[in-house]
Amino acid sequence: MAKVLGVGGVFWKARDKDALIAWYKDVLGIDFHDFGAALFLPDAMGGHPGAATVFGPFKETTDYFEPSPKPFMINLAVDDLEGMLARCKAHGVEPVKTFPDEANGRFAQIIDPEGLKIELWEPKPMS
Repeated sequence: MAKVLGVGGVFWKARDKDALIAWYKDVLGIDFHDFGAALFLPDAMGGHPGAATVFGPFKETTDYFEPSPKPFMINLAVDDLEGMLARCKAHGVEPVKTFPDEANGRFAQIIDPEGLKIELWEPKPMS
């Protein structure tokens, strides 16, 4: 039986693609290839117990994505949330929201230059 194996990519339109790539590279340390995208290989997440790719809709009336006007957000798994927030701060990017530690990890949210909410997640190992 055919089945989905996972998320194969996230793609979106950008007003200024090159500037946005530079922001993601500088602020979050994401390496982009010459073809204009980054590759996150499964072994990177596989080395962090509790990490997973989550795929799910929210109710249309949710305010969880605010203050972003976009109808979606991206959650990026990180290995060190405090270190990532320090990196963001060094580039003038402050979190719009932080959360107390939760059962499945630690979270903070930032906004990219085009208004997209990025949720940073440090997974907690599953017991």
